[in-house]
Amino acid sequence: MEACLITDAQKWNDFIATSPFGAITQTYEWGILARRAESIPLYCGVLDDQDNLCAAMLILVMRLPKINNSYFYVPRGPIITDPDSAALSFLLHFVDSLARKYNAFMLKIDPVADQHDAVWLQAFAHHGFMATDSFIHGRGEWVLDIYPDEKQQLAHMKEKWRYNVRLAQRKGVKIRQGHTPEDIQIFHTILQETSERDQFFIHAVDHFEYLMKLFEEGEKAELFLAEYEGQAIAGIIVMRSGQWCWYRYGASSSQGRNVMPNHLLQWTSLQWGREHGCTHYNFMGIPAVLTEAEGPKDPNWGVYNFKRGFGGQARCAMRSQEKPYNPTVYRLYTLVRELKHRYATARYERSELARKRQEYQTKKGEESLPAR
Repeated sequence: MEACLITDAQKWNDFIATSPFGAITQTYEWGILARRAESIPLYCGVLDDQDNLCAAMLILVMRLPKINNSYFYVPRGPIITDPDSAALSFLLHFVDSLARKYNAFMLKIDPVADQHDAVWLQAFAHHGFMATDSFIHGRGEWVLDIYPDEKQQLAHMKEKWRYNVRLAQRKGVKIRQGHTPEDIQIFHTILQETSERDQFFIHAVDHFEYLMKLFEEGEKAELFLAEYEGQAIAGIIVMRSGQWCWYRYGASSSQGRNVMPNHLLQWTSLQWGREHGCTHYNFMGIPAVLTEAEGPKDPNWGVYNFKRGFGGQARCAMRSQEKPYNPTVYRLYTLVRELKHRYATARYERSELARKRQEYQTKKGEESLPAR
């Protein structure tokens, strides 16, 4: 076996596509995309005696200019059939050697493996990793099997969701693919409205233009726009690798919600995945707590309810794994990270307290009004 940097994009992607849980963030194009965020992609692989890949891990070199250090980050890797094999040791020893070159103080992995995978847990511990609850790539996902028969697919959806798909079709909602810069701008405009309404970060429009340029080749990504009465009112970007398809980005206008464009968009995306040989559809992010008693407190509970209406099941990836290379810098980094987390938590709790106080005062004021 030989560990080295891989430059053959096709060989790399063909191997990544074999991942049992899928890993769009380990594809060759994802590393190229990361360059726009000033990260350096390192395509680390292990070749066997026949020059075939048997282990791979896309590493993003993340710079921390204030302390003149970097760290290695692996989004949903490594990709290897057997973590007990010698290939994993070859791979990690090679990565350790690169750490010195790039002045990396740690290797951080958000694993693709399932949270209960004892073999992987043991392998990470054996190679000096420590589990942490600090993650970059969210652990919770909603995964749906793509059935070869559309009637079977519909049967696994909630009745109201089947009704809403047909309602959108009856109301005249049209779904079309978007390929031009103008289409991407339309999507981004709706996405901006969505982010302002739901308070989440979005990339600039040129990020999505570059993403589609990279992944549209070979139909690895598709933009779908929902139009009603000649106006775009919603859109999604779906991506695929191997047998997996992902709902990566979604946007919806406040207008036209009553004609259920989002249900028809997801149904169209499922069909797109099926046509391209995918067997799983990943809706991605869901709340950490899924019980009816606690879950509704999560701001993503409504999105989760929408996703599970299509059928499927929850999946939780393993906790993040971190391997320090420079203990001093690592301790400083984790201290700053913990302080930022405490500050963010306190700020959120204050905002929630203010919101509940306002709701109470509003309710109390309404109750004090004279009956009509």
